Amino acid sequence: MDLLMIVLLLMGCLLISNIIGHYIPSIPTALIQIALGVMVALVFSGVSLELETEWFLLLFVAPLLYNDGRNFPREELWNMRMPILGNAIILVLITTLAGGYFIHWLIPSIPLAAAFALAAILSPTDPVAVNGIAKRIQIPEKILNIVRGESLINDASGLVAFKYAVAAVVTGYFSIKEALLNFSYTFIVGAILGLIVGTILTQIRFSLRRAGIRDVIFHTLLQLLTPFIVYLVAEDIFHASGVIAVVVAGIAQALVKDKTETVLAEEQLLTENTWSIVLFILNGIVFLLLGLNIPSTMKESIENTSINNWKLMGYAMAIGVVILGIRFVWSYFTAMYEFKKGRDEKPTLKTSLLSSLTGVRGAVTMAGILSLPFITDNGGIFPERSLLLFLASGVILFTLIVATIFLPLLIESNESGEENEDQLNFNEAKKKILLASIKQIHREMNDDNRNVAYQLIGEYQQMFRQAQLDGNAAKSGKPEHQSKITNVRLTALEIEEQYIKDLYEGHHLDEDMYDAFKTTFSERRRVIQHNMQKGFSYIFYRFLREWRIARKKYLLDKEQFVSYVRMKQVVRINAYEKALIYLKEQAQMTQNPEIYFMISFEYERALDQIRKPVTTNSNRQDELKDELRVVITETERAEIHKMYEAGEISREQERDLRRFVNYIESVNLYEHVD
Repeated sequence: MDLLMIVLLLMGCLLISNIIGHYIPSIPTALIQIALGVMVALVFSGVSLELETEWFLLLFVAPLLYNDGRNFPREELWNMRMPILGNAIILVLITTLAGGYFIHWLIPSIPLAAAFALAAILSPTDPVAVNGIAKRIQIPEKILNIVRGESLINDASGLVAFKYAVAAVVTGYFSIKEALLNFSYTFIVGAILGLIVGTILTQIRFSLRRAGIRDVIFHTLLQLLTPFIVYLVAEDIFHASGVIAVVVAGIAQALVKDKTETVLAEEQLLTENTWSIVLFILNGIVFLLLGLNIPSTMKESIENTSINNWKLMGYAMAIGVVILGIRFVWSYFTAMYEFKKGRDEKPTLKTSLLSSLTGVRGAVTMAGILSLPFITDNGGIFPERSLLLFLASGVILFTLIVATIFLPLLIESNESGEENEDQLNFNEAKKKILLASIKQIHREMNDDNRNVAYQLIGEYQQMFRQAQLDGNAAKSGKPEHQSKITNVRLTALEIEEQYIKDLYEGHHLDEDMYDAFKTTFSERRRVIQHNMQKGFSYIFYRFLREWRIARKKYLLDKEQFVSYVRMKQVVRINAYEKALIYLKEQAQMTQNPEIYFMISFEYERALDQIRKPVTTNSNRQDELKDELRVVITETERAEIHKMYEAGEISREQERDLRRFVNYIESVNLYEHVD
């Protein structure tokens, strides 16, 4: 398959993964993308895209780590420098040595040097996958910052260790002194080069700006190119660590940004928006490529009849357990050391387990293992290459799946109190949605829809004030409370239905109008009761409604059509008033009138809308308002999903908020006369 078609296919999968992640936020997007990559590889046999390690690091790792460096909190990075450096350097070395000996003991056919190479490339953590899990659950901030901080460095340390272990296999020669000297050189020189080159590029931007070149697109593009320039200078010219160089350059860029962002607001806005798009694409393609390469890396080992496939999977799981176990032990003892020094709280086994499970493996591991050579210097085949590829792929999947399953369980049992404190109650979440709606109306406002936009803003401001007046907010998100709201709404709807039925039976309503009202009541009941999706019936009803209006408009002359619409308005108003009388009577009779007051407000708002004068030009205003409401409704649903992903609301609250939005949508839909 052509490269262009492969890229387009991957971009399509990227969009699909985002849609799936929207509906199943409990599964990390990284895992969804890996699964899609595997499916593409299995369905399209001609699809394969293998990148050399250096190209992969340049195209993906360099910009991603540069962005992490420029966005990582500098105070946190400095305050946690010891645990971060410990995890990024010492833990990598321990994992390489202990993991290597275990792999060689478990599978003696893998030479010790090759086992060290596998353990070394399994040592770097992948913060992108962790971030995907952290969107939904509240991983403790300290653990998350350590994982993000160590990932800025451990890619370099893991790759250096991997490089020397592979060299030992290929050449049969290894010197620990040379390895330590080379690591020190690549680390220190890479950091210095990152600082120098990053500063030079920043000064170039400032000089060009002073010279009058203030094109924000130019400066944004220069910032996007910075990580590639820094990486190439460090790697190709000075043979230092390009990974460390881009991290330091990112941190240096962040320090400059803090001093200049108020002056360069337009550039900062464009740069951040552009970075968000670039990062979305890079992060997604990294995991799609990972999934794309998994079948080919596993194929040879699975087809090898001398090794049982179940045994192979057992090996991968055992190595994954040991790798995570080493991290668990390290986390516990370093936390105990910090506690004895009086710098931290007493560690618990759960906290250490959380720390170990966040150490998932990912893109760098896959990129490194795919770079294994096929032959050694003496002309022999690289020992157990296909098996090493299988084990690395298996460990990546194992750590991702284990983290996805067990992290939420540990957080729920260990951090449930903290999470509940951080969560919004139902009323607060509702107000947040209404505020987002008002902001969206302002963004959509133009000369054509200005009048209806201000009407909508007034409606949402009223709803916001009503939410503020709700004195029973603490229980308003509970299932039993929502059930009472549903029952009261259905009772009010039945009163409307009975009024319309009495009119029809008394021959005060023609059959065509009565059928239209029955269809309306049926659809409203469906929305009130439980349905969370608009579905086919919603679309069909909208089509039917527009068709009926158009038919009446063309069959009748303008004055007759306006008269027909006004008559239906009168009937609708009378039905609403009957329900409103019932609600106000019940509010006087009950000890908890909040629900009746809330629903009364909804009816009063609908009455205000349909009491407006009807003219032959009012259809255009309704169309403009409908267009705005579609945008607002999607904004509200997106805000609910965003709050759910961030852990601000529970699953039950998310359902109730969607019901709230659906109900408002149904009121808006039927406040016009059909």
